[in-house]
Amino acid sequence: MSFYPKQITDALADVVYPGSNKKILDLDMVQGIKIEGNKVRFKLIFQRSNDPFILAVKKKCLKLVQDALGEEAEVEVITDNVHDMENPTSLDDVRNIIAVASGKGGVGKSTVASNLAVALAKSGAKVGLIDADIFGPSIPKMFGVEDSRPLIQEIDGKNKIIPIEKYGVKMLSIGFFINPKEATVWRGPMAGNALKQMIEEANWGELDYLLFDLPPGTSDIHLTLVQTLPVTGAIVVSTPQDVALADAIKGIDMFEGPGVNVPVLGLIENMAWFTPAELPNNKYYIFGKDGCKRLAEEKNTNLLGQIPIVQSIREAGDKGSPVALDENSATGIEFMKLAENVMNSLEERVVHIDATKRVKLK
Repeated sequence: MSFYPKQITDALADVVYPGSNKKILDLDMVQGIKIEGNKVRFKLIFQRSNDPFILAVKKKCLKLVQDALGEEAEVEVITDNVHDMENPTSLDDVRNIIAVASGKGGVGKSTVASNLAVALAKSGAKVGLIDADIFGPSIPKMFGVEDSRPLIQEIDGKNKIIPIEKYGVKMLSIGFFINPKEATVWRGPMAGNALKQMIEEANWGELDYLLFDLPPGTSDIHLTLVQTLPVTGAIVVSTPQDVALADAIKGIDMFEGPGVNVPVLGLIENMAWFTPAELPNNKYYIFGKDGCKRLAEEKNTNLLGQIPIVQSIREAGDKGSPVALDENSATGIEFMKLAENVMNSLEERVVHIDATKRVKLK
């Protein structure tokens, strides 16, 4: 019999923290769900190590999950506290952590993130990519590794996930662990736990850049990331269209707002113009002209690149062979320029801005 994380969260859905009207799932107390055969383990995170309700909550959760899964399941509940979680992962060998975000969907954020990762790798850097778009993972498709399944390896006495590697990019995605034909219907804490596992329980090794392809908009996933890791900088992807720019502004404000304080490295304008193959010198500004350029000037940030609408970009993504692989093609050249601009922006950020700190849990 196979067990699933959703069975655990469903069993605990109505558990309320004693003395309050808040459910433990809403408080993000249930973390680190691991299933290995019939063995099921999860953590309960408390604010204090001497919380008087630890035993009662643990006992109740254990019974509910055991009853839901049946006698075949071996259920283990581990208790921890926030203070012991202050440094859940240091990723000491990762030099730069970059969030790739967009205010809205459909602007090509994942396409840009994939090609940027490949271009950085082509420049000689060691690159990792985490598909943090939990509800719409597309990185496996764009790298042609939909059927891959990461291996588990014991390292220093701990089981670690080994990222899939292709085109010089190490990557993890929830798409490697779920049925691609089924919708991912999870509550926010469950999605956050999935992201944490890809960060904390993977063997990333030494990396110059670890990119996160975030979901569109602003969500729990964004908050989970900045609470878990000190993000070096964020990149916001948008089209030049006014509707997209209005949402891009919200993304910029979220990262640079009080309490988060993640520097925005710059904007990437995707679908900047269309040039038909038969008229290579013509540019048609379908979604407007220089929208991101104006916004970058307004927000006093960098315009990192302008990527045109090119059929080959879409075709390459569908085939699992990002266009940045061909660094001599017109689009490949644009992505190599983008990678160079991102590296320069990072250098400038490190010189002029203090190191980012993780957002403290409240």
